[in-house]
Amino acid sequence: MDRTRFFELLDPVIQSPKRFSVLSHLNPDGDAIGSSLAFAQFLRKLGHEAEVMVPNDFPGFLSWMPGASGVHVYDREKDVCNEILCQSDVIMMLDYNSLSRSGMMSDCLKSLETKKILIDHHRDPVESDFYCLYSDTQVSSTAELVAEVVLHYGSQYLDESIATNILVGIITDTGSFAHSMYRPETFQICAQLSAKSLPYNAIHQLIYDNFSENRLRLLGYAIDHKMEVLDEYATAIISLSKEELSSFNYQVGDTEGIVNFPLSMQKIKMSVLVTERQGIIRFSFRSKGDFSVHELANKHFNGGGHTNAAGGNVSTSMELALAKLHDILPEYKELLNPSHNP
Repeated sequence: MDRTRFFELLDPVIQSPKRFSVLSHLNPDGDAIGSSLAFAQFLRKLGHEAEVMVPNDFPGFLSWMPGASGVHVYDREKDVCNEILCQSDVIMMLDYNSLSRSGMMSDCLKSLETKKILIDHHRDPVESDFYCLYSDTQVSSTAELVAEVVLHYGSQYLDESIATNILVGIITDTGSFAHSMYRPETFQICAQLSAKSLPYNAIHQLIYDNFSENRLRLLGYAIDHKMEVLDEYATAIISLSKEELSSFNYQVGDTEGIVNFPLSMQKIKMSVLVTERQGIIRFSFRSKGDFSVHELANKHFNGGGHTNAAGGNVSTSMELALAKLHDILPEYKELLNPSHNP
């Protein structure tokens, strides 16, 4: 659906006061939380009621964000969340494009005939699930799309809280503007946001300079003891078992960013973080250049995302999951490292 048609359908929905539920995906990240908080705050400025909800908890290093204390976590308050969803006039889904990524919320959502509206930047949205959708894979983040929506209705709706939350989404989904920067408009939007937000250096410090000692020691352990470098495939793999995470008193968000460190090596084109949590093995993929980890994750690991950042999972043991990863690498050798001669 193009931008013009999206706003034609959205306009009548937001013209009169309604009850909105603003939802994001399982294992919410900075973009999920930032875009959801910002959009809910925008809706409240228009006179609507808006509740933010996520399937499970978000990283503690995002807890400072304006409005974060009011986020409902479905796996902690299922009955309350179901009641909110059932009483909603509109359900906004941000930063994911299929009901299947709603985690434990998905059963309730599938049973509701409530209008569902999507704003997202991931590939291949399931359009049949939504009344209308604004989806663009060539935008850095869902937060940037939320900025476009807010600015469409007028810059007077930007305040410090909304601008700050949007910037958190953009900063975290681009690795501080290191990747997923597809167009100059991203910087132009950020200039408008930074004029209203908390100072950029303060936001950056709140996101990246608040490690616990355990989180920093886990990072050191992951790089020193668990990083496997496969020169033949220009790939690095880090695996962390449930027991290893527990030994560092793992908290939600403690593995955030670990997958990016191997890409700082000149010879590495793909980095993979494999973690064991809640009965599944989770994969986080990052790449340089035009190698699509989305295609790899989608084909082999029930996942997807973007060209240079994707995720997936399998329901098996860590040993079998790593074996599967190693088994598929020859399929991608020519794309990852065409010049390598054994």
